[in-house]
Parts: sequence; structure tokens; C-alpha cells
Amino acid sequence: MLALRSPQEAYRRVEFDARVAASRPADLVHLCIEHLIGALGTAVHAAAAGDNQLKSKSLTTALTAVTALQLGVSGEDGVAGALRHMYEAARRTILDSAMQFDSRRIDTLRTDFLEIGAALRGS
Repeated sequence: MLALRSPQEAYRRVEFDARVAASRPADLVHLCIEHLIGALGTAVHAAAAGDNQLKSKSLTTALTAVTALQLGVSGEDGVAGALRHMYEAARRTILDSAMQFDSRRIDTLRTDFLEIGAALRGS
């Protein structure tokens, strides 16, 4: 499988797998948010550049990150319910943009997760 990818993609995947293997649950949340933020930014950039293939790949990566965040929430009450709602809204925004891309909505979503990530890091 790795032979079908570029060397850069193979190294990136190995680095990602190593980070996941060495992570605690809180670290995995940070990692998912980091990937979500990066993918959303890349999607906006790709759309502006007219690169539909990269935009689509980036939206897929963002959707995967949000799905991982959703799956990591346990319970239904209080904070868990709010997280589920937030992640589902993010998921819908990404899916809607897969059909009709809206750079402003994607950039707003990215900004929201930048703020969430900073708050979780205590910045």
C-alpha cells in the first residue's frame, strides 16, 4: 500500500501513526483538532486555487477528523451532549460544502476550532 504513495506521503503516514500510538486520549483530541484545522485551511486554499481534487481530499480529511472526534465522546448529558451537537454541526457544514463549497463557512468553522484548540491547550 505504501508503495503506491509518494515518499512524502509514506513518511507523513508513519509520523502520524507514531503520534497516535504514543498518545493519551487528550492528545488524540488535540491531534484530531489539529488535522481538522489543517484540512479546512487546505480546502479553502484549494478552492481559491481551483484545485477541486485537493479541495475534495481536504474535505474528506476534515470529515474523518470530525467523525473521530464524535466517536470519542461518551455519554449524552451535559458537556457530552454539547460536544455531540457541535461535532454534528461541523460535520453538516463540511458535508454541505462538499456539495456546494462555501469558503466563508469553512473558514468560520476553522476559526472556531482554532479557538477551541487554543483553549484546550490553555493558550
